[in-house]
Amino acid sequence: MGDVQGRNNTLAKAQKYTVTQFNAEFPNDDACLAYIMEQRFPGCLVTCEKCKEEHKHYRIAGRKVYSCDHCGTHISPLAGTIFEKSCTPLKLWFHAMFQMGSTKCGISAKQIQRETGVTYKTAWRMFKQIRTLMSEEIALEGSSVEMDEMYHGGKRKHGTGRPAVGDKTKIPVVGIVERPTPEKKGRVVARVTPDVKIGTMRGLLREYVLPKSTVYTDEMKSYIGLETMQKQVADRDGKKQWKPLGYRHRRINHSAKVYVMGDIHTNTVEGFWSLIKRGIGGTHHAVSQKYLQEYLNEYAFRYNRRGVERPMFTQILEQVSERAV
Repeated sequence: MGDVQGRNNTLAKAQKYTVTQFNAEFPNDDACLAYIMEQRFPGCLVTCEKCKEEHKHYRIAGRKVYSCDHCGTHISPLAGTIFEKSCTPLKLWFHAMFQMGSTKCGISAKQIQRETGVTYKTAWRMFKQIRTLMSEEIALEGSSVEMDEMYHGGKRKHGTGRPAVGDKTKIPVVGIVERPTPEKKGRVVARVTPDVKIGTMRGLLREYVLPKSTVYTDEMKSYIGLETMQKQVADRDGKKQWKPLGYRHRRINHSAKVYVMGDIHTNTVEGFWSLIKRGIGGTHHAVSQKYLQEYLNEYAFRYNRRGVERPMFTQILEQVSERAV
């Protein structure tokens, strides 16, 4: 069993990125700044605001700015990024992103405080900013998806199982995951919801799942009738009509202790919930409802890119320039 788990957790060669490689590529703040500049403005070629033409820009010694070689106008590659106006060294920011991309279960702000010497408040803010790079809106493309709910935090009143109506101690989270294929590993969407009522579940299905997909769920009543779902579409004359979405619904009865029946199961999304619970419970210990979605985005970001043949750290770092404003 241990050998199988070891093989499943082995990274492909292109995904490996060690701390030795990190320190060699980013030995100091200057190397980090040069990387961001090249990422945002390849070749240091920038359209100068004053010249209105593309010119080469050169680093100003001792400052985090580059100067136009024609008129001397300054630009900052950090402007509009999460690093703007931060007094924290860039090397520490990069170190935090490296650590966040090097583990499946995440890393706590307290750990970064111990490793780097920054205050807990600074470490927490750094992680909060980095998580903004890891939030994304995607539409699932697989023809087969699994949908399930979990509950985070607190203790259920009156026994075990799903919380009773009106129980505010547990936070509902709904997940939808594509089933993997030989060509592609499935992606996931995880959302904090106010409840798990029929309207909420159907709204998420319409938003993230393609019509005519097969949806696998458990026996919860909120999933009843998914195959009858419709949406309004306008015809050529502008009149709105109801059109079936064509979902095929397959259910597995967990209450009867049946977990797999042929290809009917929710084990894929349950595996993602296991990752979330181990990460939050073992690493962060507690996450409030206010910030829970940000943590879910972090775990989903790593999960959705686990099959990409590049280090997770570089995939996070690329978001800096892509999200710059």
